[in-house]
Amino acid sequence: MIRRALLTLAFATALAGQAAAFPDRPLTLIYPYPPGSDVAARPLAEAMAADLGQPIVVVNRDGASGVVGMRALASSAPDGYTIGYAPITPIAVQPHMLRNSDLGPDAVAPVCNVTENVIGIVVRAALPVSDLAALVTAARSGQLSFGSPGPNSVPFLAVERLRATAGGEYLHIPFRGGAASLTELVAGRLDFTAAVVATAGGLLQRGELRLLAVFSERRHPTFPDVPTVAEAGFADATQPSFASLYAPRGTPAPVLERLELACRRAAGSEAFRRAAAAGGVVVDWMGRAELQRRIEAQHAAFGRLLRDLGVEPD
Repeated sequence: MIRRALLTLAFATALAGQAAAFPDRPLTLIYPYPPGSDVAARPLAEAMAADLGQPIVVVNRDGASGVVGMRALASSAPDGYTIGYAPITPIAVQPHMLRNSDLGPDAVAPVCNVTENVIGIVVRAALPVSDLAALVTAARSGQLSFGSPGPNSVPFLAVERLRATAGGEYLHIPFRGGAASLTELVAGRLDFTAAVVATAGGLLQRGELRLLAVFSERRHPTFPDVPTVAEAGFADATQPSFASLYAPRGTPAPVLERLELACRRAAGSEAFRRAAAAGGVVVDWMGRAELQRRIEAQHAAFGRLLRDLGVEPD
């Protein structure tokens, strides 16, 4: 008993020492999507680096809708020096679609939620629809084509929720990333796009595209006149999406606590909030315990949706 107590005390002392020394060298932040889409990851890394007193190098590890990068994170040493910033897709959606993704709510350790990736229905400026109800009416009368970042992306699944709720015929054209689908939309080769509003922000503000509704539970602060899908009459189509910071599973609690603290301070910093506002990103900080519950709930919800759609994992 005495020996076990001494070992436990030694282990706790070692963890405390590790937390006190952390970090004593640069960190790496994996962003599992292409360069150009990381409008929040790099400002977050800069703000956290200022708080931690060490540089944070952002590395893009693109592939399989976030799976490649998040698997790399999950297999990294659990010491806090490799972290990852990603939307919900590779953790809550992809595990239902890929048999051997090695991902899921228990594959990584949540650190904090940082932003909400508000998803919206974006149309060509010339498309003769004034609101979401008119778009649904048009889809009931004849097939509409739409683009998304991929067949397993949250924007695509948001349109599936709309179809299941309101009906209509929608021809899905998948793209690698949201920017590519917006380019095709501007060129007139799509009727609408389901996209993260931040990605479409510049085109929307220049009037080249129009935002009909957002799938969030709240309006986008940059576009306060645009209703939510619930306000437009399609509450069951609501589909929030979030982006969070993660560490490898098994990272010591004291290190996670230090990262969570740095994340909270960074998300609340004036520099990060300015960068987020400039990029059309909505700050939505949440601690790791609550985030774990959110991930588990989203994982279960996406599982039900995909089963309803008849999706079988590859």
